[in-house]
Amino acid sequence: MKIISWNVNGIRACARKGFLDFFRQQDPDILCLQETKAHPEQLEEELISPLGRISHWSSAQRRGYSGIASYFREAPLGVSQGIGEPRFDSEGRFVISKHKKFTLYNVYFPNGSAREERHQFKQEFLDIFTRHLQEKIAQGEELIVLGDYNVAYMEIDVFDPQRLSKVSGFLPEEREWFRRFLDVGFVDSFRHFYPNEPHRYTWWSYREMARQGNRGWRIDHICVTPGLVPHLKSVEIMDWQEGSDHCPVQLVLDL
Repeated sequence: MKIISWNVNGIRACARKGFLDFFRQQDPDILCLQETKAHPEQLEEELISPLGRISHWSSAQRRGYSGIASYFREAPLGVSQGIGEPRFDSEGRFVISKHKKFTLYNVYFPNGSAREERHQFKQEFLDIFTRHLQEKIAQGEELIVLGDYNVAYMEIDVFDPQRLSKVSGFLPEEREWFRRFLDVGFVDSFRHFYPNEPHRYTWWSYREMARQGNRGWRIDHICVTPGLVPHLKSVEIMDWQEGSDHCPVQLVLDL
């Protein structure tokens, strides 16, 4: 099973840069998008059901902001668009799908860089979402949590760890949260295969023309519960793929 996660930074903009060609070439079983910045009724049918896929959307109440979409080759057993916290769910941050062997969380984590209020919002999101996941794990569920986490946690996950240690997304409290998140019962699938590989990033600032010099951050993750680790076949950061300031991340499972 091939699962791809990609923050497209606006699905309509990405569609003009080859999104559908990428979809056809890769032909994933599940494609999870973050930051779609669109409601389905604003889109043409080819973006709602490419390749005949079944899609589920979670859009923010605020137009042109945030948003999640998940495309499935086979219909999930069930789908929901939130975790029961209206202040988070109203921002279009979750599509949660149940499958035979696992539950998949497609998540767009908040960005806390705009102002102190959003930093606090992000910290509350991280804590509440982690407790939500703890409950699911305690109930025996196998989970895949993927998307734009807006957090890098290892020094090799950013191009300049010393300077960026005071920047949202790599703050000490955010890095500590990620370690606690892993301790709850998750494995960072990329680091499972490549524990010490540097210079592998998933996001580069447009404003700084950072992609040309690979001055990036690894903030897009696919984490799994330990019961799924024996089924991991490969993880790939698809940093050759353009169309967004993020690149896709691909997970292959043998189920």
